[in-house]
Amino acid sequence: MRFPLSMTAGIAGYIAKNKWRPRPEWQKDRSGESNNSNPFRILHGALGEGKKSTPHPMINRRFPIVLMLEPLHACNLTCTGCGRIREYESTITEQLSLEQCLNAVDECGAPVVAIAGGEPFLYRDIVALVNAVLGRGKHIYLCTNGMFLRKRAREFTPSPRLYFNVHLDGLEKSHDLAVEREGVFAEAIAGIRHAKELGFKISTNTTVYKETDMKEIWALFEMLEKLGVDSHQIAPAYGYAAVNDREIFMTRDDIREKFAEIDKLSERFPINNSPLYLDFLKGGRELPCTAWGNPTYNTSGWKGPCYLITDAHYKSFEELMTRTPWEHYGPGNDPRCEHCMVHCGFEASAAFGINSKPMDTLKLLKWALK
Repeated sequence: MRFPLSMTAGIAGYIAKNKWRPRPEWQKDRSGESNNSNPFRILHGALGEGKKSTPHPMINRRFPIVLMLEPLHACNLTCTGCGRIREYESTITEQLSLEQCLNAVDECGAPVVAIAGGEPFLYRDIVALVNAVLGRGKHIYLCTNGMFLRKRAREFTPSPRLYFNVHLDGLEKSHDLAVEREGVFAEAIAGIRHAKELGFKISTNTTVYKETDMKEIWALFEMLEKLGVDSHQIAPAYGYAAVNDREIFMTRDDIREKFAEIDKLSERFPINNSPLYLDFLKGGRELPCTAWGNPTYNTSGWKGPCYLITDAHYKSFEELMTRTPWEHYGPGNDPRCEHCMVHCGFEASAAFGINSKPMDTLKLLKWALK
């Protein structure tokens, strides 16, 4: 199976339960002030006088699936496509307490927790955090650049609910160029090999840029297959405010051209992205943005509206859900969203079954069991 049975069944049951009866306190729309101190903040685009946005099919039934938990933003690398060290420069030395992290996990209730950053291995309580989140029955993707994996993997205990999710944007030359340091690829591969020997599950996370050669990604996955890597995640790069450089980022048309043959890659390798999301990337369907499905919590609070765009930080998850003007975001509503097709905004839409087709259920079942 693509995922452990417990993970597949647990998430499917969670989604069905919440679609049938979402928590009412998350569906209210309330006005209120919030912390708008982010230096990269850009006000969402006005729709214009007399214009109305199309009601979102899940706007009144929203709930989270994956919590993006960032206990810190400090990192040992300065990757070209990452905006965290730029956007949060003034708070780069701050870390969440273990209690704050666990309160966010409990408050949100999402079945999957992606522990990111920054580099999460630099977080002082990373081992205790992983153990406590696993103890709550959650599934974890620990998103790392792999530089500390060989040294510290033994501090953790292998679990079918824990994945080390290693960032790899290509083969050695391309990846080291993307992360702006030589030797990173080799160390990440050594870390993957060591972690697999210890019995850990490994996933990789690949960002596709304008200059990315998809044949190289195929070669990368072939190499990782020999190491026993369990799965891959892949998504197009997005030029959000903190790193906006159109030379390396793609338009929506560029993305669809780049991912035109993504089905061949997904049929050959264990790609975790759902076939419905991949269909969206290649232009086979439209999906609305459901950023609330992947909420982000960091040292400034609950980040709104999404993982990549910051217009506000909220003190509570309920405030994020009820005070964010969700109808103002997404392609067609906000110019910053026009070319975004990143999984943190659209994969949840596929999971929610929005814009579904008659054969989608069978397609998802076949994909999950493969």
